[in-house]
Amino acid sequence: MTEPETHDTSDPVAGFGVPERHADRSAMGQGVSPETPNPAAATGASGAGDGHATDVIVVGAGVAGLVAALECAKVGLRVTVLERRESIGGCVGRIELDGLSLDSGAESFATRGGTVAELVESLGLSDAVESPNAAGAWLAWPGSGRRLDAAPLPRTGMLGIPANPLGDDVRRIIGWRGAWRAYADRLMPILTIGRAHSLGKLVRSRMGDAVLERLVTPISAGVYSTNPDDLDLDVVAPGLNEAMTRTGSLSGGVGQLVEERRAGGAVQGLRGGMHTLVDALAAQLERFGVDVRTGTEATDLERLGGGEAGSTGWRVRATALAAPAEASATGEVLVAGEPVDAEPRELVLDAPYVILAAPADTSRRLLDQAALGWADAADWPSAASVELVTLVLDAPALGAAPRGTGVLVAAGTPGVTAKALTHSTAKWSWLAELAGGRHVVRLSYGRAGEANPLDGRTDDEVAALALADAGALLGTPLDASMLRASGRSAWRDALSQATIGQRDRVRALEDVLAAEPGIEATGSWVAGTGLASVIPHALEAARRIRHLAVNPGDAPDAAGETPRDRSEGDA
Repeated sequence: MTEPETHDTSDPVAGFGVPERHADRSAMGQGVSPETPNPAAATGASGAGDGHATDVIVVGAGVAGLVAALECAKVGLRVTVLERRESIGGCVGRIELDGLSLDSGAESFATRGGTVAELVESLGLSDAVESPNAAGAWLAWPGSGRRLDAAPLPRTGMLGIPANPLGDDVRRIIGWRGAWRAYADRLMPILTIGRAHSLGKLVRSRMGDAVLERLVTPISAGVYSTNPDDLDLDVVAPGLNEAMTRTGSLSGGVGQLVEERRAGGAVQGLRGGMHTLVDALAAQLERFGVDVRTGTEATDLERLGGGEAGSTGWRVRATALAAPAEASATGEVLVAGEPVDAEPRELVLDAPYVILAAPADTSRRLLDQAALGWADAADWPSAASVELVTLVLDAPALGAAPRGTGVLVAAGTPGVTAKALTHSTAKWSWLAELAGGRHVVRLSYGRAGEANPLDGRTDDEVAALALADAGALLGTPLDASMLRASGRSAWRDALSQATIGQRDRVRALEDVLAAEPGIEATGSWVAGTGLASVIPHALEAARRIRHLAVNPGDAPDAAGETPRDRSEGDA
């Protein structure tokens, strides 16, 4: 199966949101310390109330925030990054289990566009780029007699939509009846007036419920954490509307796009894990004197100059939260450089420019406070709750990779609670070598519109459930004696940019920001799922700030016009 535009089908992580880590079984991710010396911020005028000078405030230290901060710092701007959590990287994080440094979130990136590869090269990581095992993923679904059935995912399709509905690999999953119903798509006329909007509704009407429920829905849940009925076709499968019109059928359109996109649909990873990308970004941020303050939550944003449109400058209020305790050189226990009994410290930072790179809930709250004239729509989609469980196993039988690189799970599959599984040591040869005979398996939990099944469970209970699910999905008996370590990472604010109407909501926000001097919003909630969407969006946001810093006269006025706009109008 051709990989979706945004993510690897065998990677269950949706690729957005900020993870909560359970520290009892896993180490916290590594990041830039909030006490890291920052020579660039040590001189100049003070920010209000903090004795700190800065040109750009970046809220959020996920990959979008880190990339934007570095892009601004490269031209000499003084940058301060505020991150609520104690580690940086967002969904590209690290978890330490059984002596292995593993990805706690995204473990691959789509190669389309080339932007991620360019960043990797600029950070000196090109030699670490790895391609995954080409074996591909499997699908599990409810079989006859209330048992689990499994088979390899069809390779000639897109988002689960088959280009050849009568192919053996398709019939193996949906049966002859489902295959003939799907083939009827070739005989039905295509409506040439208007466009299809909902992925799920299109598949159901053209190919029937079997294709939708057994092939498309598991991928939608695994990649986007969203019901396919709510996914915008033009976002998740750009060009498919036009391809259907050209070929006269949905399967024909899929086949045409599969051929066109073979070269751009690949995914790659990094030897050592995708979290090494965050390590490299952190090193560059330190080199350029960026002040990264972890454990610091932005609580308020306001425009300077009395709150009038067209005024320049922004004030961010933040709270420095308690950090893990450490011993000073004298043996005194400190928290974030303060005595352990110190109260959380309130910070006030003023700067000409601000970039909001936090998750949707935080960014939207700050935008509301900034009084930009943007009416935050109440119909924004609800955030999904996704949790990833990583297991390190002594299970020699898994050496045969019995289910390829992973398994996507159809809803209602008996005996399984997880929605997806990645067999990481089967997918990445470098990890298999590093693991030395151990196996790393990742399971994803949480479907759109449902409470997360891991809520309220203890770590031991979650590990036992994940072990049972892994054994069922991999078709290999696994017991507690094989479990060497387990860890959890949770996303409670995973907002998909691919839902119907989200593009219009984002455009409305971008129109408001375009008329405001020196404020930008970036991150997966506005850019889209996956690093191939997030990184170029963050770069563009930072470059607009850089341009404004070098050419302050280009700031828009209260009417949203720049001097260039006015001069062109006079001409």
